[in-house]
Amino acid sequence: MSRVINGDTVLADEPEKPELIRLDVMMAEIYKSYNRSTLQKFIKNGFVEVDDELVLKPNAKFPKGVKIDLKVPKALKNADVEPKLIYEDENVLVLDKPVGLLSMAKNGYCPEKTLEDFGLLVHRLDRDTSGVVILAKNPETQTFLRRQFQDRKAHKTYYAVLTGVPKLSEARLDLPIGRDLKHPTTFRVDPRGKASETFYKVLKSDGKHSLVELKPTSGRTHQLRVHMKYLEHPIIGDVIYGVEPAERLYLHAGALEITLPGGVRKTFEAPLPEEFSNVF
Repeated sequence: MSRVINGDTVLADEPEKPELIRLDVMMAEIYKSYNRSTLQKFIKNGFVEVDDELVLKPNAKFPKGVKIDLKVPKALKNADVEPKLIYEDENVLVLDKPVGLLSMAKNGYCPEKTLEDFGLLVHRLDRDTSGVVILAKNPETQTFLRRQFQDRKAHKTYYAVLTGVPKLSEARLDLPIGRDLKHPTTFRVDPRGKASETFYKVLKSDGKHSLVELKPTSGRTHQLRVHMKYLEHPIIGDVIYGVEPAERLYLHAGALEITLPGGVRKTFEAPLPEEFSNVF
């Protein structure tokens, strides 16, 4: 309360101004399945209205209680896919990635969920590959885990169903991989390419298909798919390197052995999808 000088008239207090909050911050509390970076892109691309008015600036400020509408175009392939939780602690999140979920957005904006909406990316799986993936919850852990992949201290085990039966029941493939210049988005075995090593072992076969265990020691793009094609036994459902169409790419990241912050060595596993057994 205050009084007018030279008088006793009482002046009412000015009404308290409502607190203003950034739009992207408010949305992060409402739309928890998207990270803040993705929400900022949604705003800039015109997918957000506040009280029925289009807003294009993530840093625009509004009082609590405003009506916020997020109108994101429906994803083409993974509107309903959600990864299953395998393990979580204060530093990492380990998920069983389903087929159809992208690892990361391309060209800055992506209207669908990606693994980056769940945590900081450490390594990637192709959209059509399922299985174990580890994410970091902070930059320090991300760097710590990525270094293990770079130094080949993270051990990965995949499972695939191949067309036909390899001549050898198990072998080591030391086949360098390079980009196919005739088809720049694909790769091939190339003597001038980067060193690539894969160990494989046939686990099951019916003469027409083979279930194999694959252990890459390097992490080249499409490495397992290219190596299996070179053997003339491509993975079924591989629309790029294969010859046998299927409802999915029959490649699954079954296990990941890695050291967590604090020095604990762990192996995380994702069960083989049911459709892998149904092939035989």
